[in-house]
Amino acid sequence: MKELQKRIGHKYKDISLLENALTHSSFANESKSGLKSNERLEFLGDAVLSIVVSDYIYRNCPKLPEGELSKLRASLVCEKSLCRFSRALGVGNYLKLSNGERNLKGNERPSILADAFEAIIASIYLDSDIEEARKFILSFVEPEIKNPKPRAFKDYKTTLQEIVQKNPEERLSYVLTGESGPDHDKHFSVEVHLNNNIIGRGGGRSKKEAEQQAAREALELMGY
Repeated sequence: MKELQKRIGHKYKDISLLENALTHSSFANESKSGLKSNERLEFLGDAVLSIVVSDYIYRNCPKLPEGELSKLRASLVCEKSLCRFSRALGVGNYLKLSNGERNLKGNERPSILADAFEAIIASIYLDSDIEEARKFILSFVEPEIKNPKPRAFKDYKTTLQEIVQKNPEERLSYVLTGESGPDHDKHFSVEVHLNNNIIGRGGGRSKKEAEQQAAREALELMGY
């Protein structure tokens, strides 16, 4: 754990926060140690990540219009990028997983690694403050912006949002309609609603992936 703290660049006052960030739900459900899963930390970390990245690109990319800022942010906080950051830290070596999840190489699964990265952000924020979390986040994000790499990721959600925003009275929302499978092989189902109408459905191994697929279907039905 000391080695991971060095890689993170933060010495924890409360090391249990980092331990919590590394605890997958499969381990928490199977273990009798009383450890909680990192899902609540992931929720908070996602919010901290979004505000830090939004603030940074707003201040440092003054020539980009709103639509381009949204696309840039999406490429930086998507599962693919967060998984890459997590792997750079070697987070997979420290994850607490159930025996079944570990046997299925859950420590290499992109969704688990991405979620753990967000949970680590929250653990730093709670152990210190947002400035310490910002320093950690930007150590990964700044190089990505200054030395951009080609990305195959296509942000269907942002594209759909831009189209809908042309009509201010329209309201777009994503609704989780299903969650199935064991912890090591979850499947999520999502609907995208335009006002009260369903315009797309999607599924995936994470909520974010399912939302992207729902937005993709909506765009196809709209002829884009």
